Amino acid sequence: MNEIEYKFLVDHQLWSAIEKPEPTLIVQGYISKSVDSTVRIRIKGKQGFLTIKGKTVGITRSEFEYEIPVENAEAMIALFTDKHIRKYRYEVMHSGKMWEVDEFHGALEGLILAELEVESEDEEFERPNWITEDVSTDPNYFNAVLIDRC
Repeated sequence: MNEIEYKFLVDHQLWSAIEKPEPTLIVQGYISKSVDSTVRIRIKGKQGFLTIKGKTVGITRSEFEYEIPVENAEAMIALFTDKHIRKYRYEVMHSGKMWEVDEFHGALEGLILAELEVESEDEEFERPNWITEDVSTDPNYFNAVLIDRC
């Protein structure tokens, strides 16, 4: 399965001015990460996930995600990871598209990223006024890289 995803920086002032739904806390760590693949453990609210992602080419990469018992995810994070990303995720509809906006905490405090999954790399969509720079192909904004700053 392929994931095609855009990633944008968010304007803090414009973002703070919009009405938002309740966010979901996400805690995640990486069991393995390299240029070619990552293995991530994530707790999203009361759910656990194991995700394997392939190498990013453009804005596309292979992705395999499996829900696992949250207790297993908690144990794997504790046993097999040494750094964690903590962020609150907001799911915001804009022009018929679901935007996932992550507000990072801890060492990444102040970083806000918006992601949009699309069906193809040439799909057109309307950008909300609160997004700024497209960082989709900048590896410095991949979670597997950001975690090194934690």
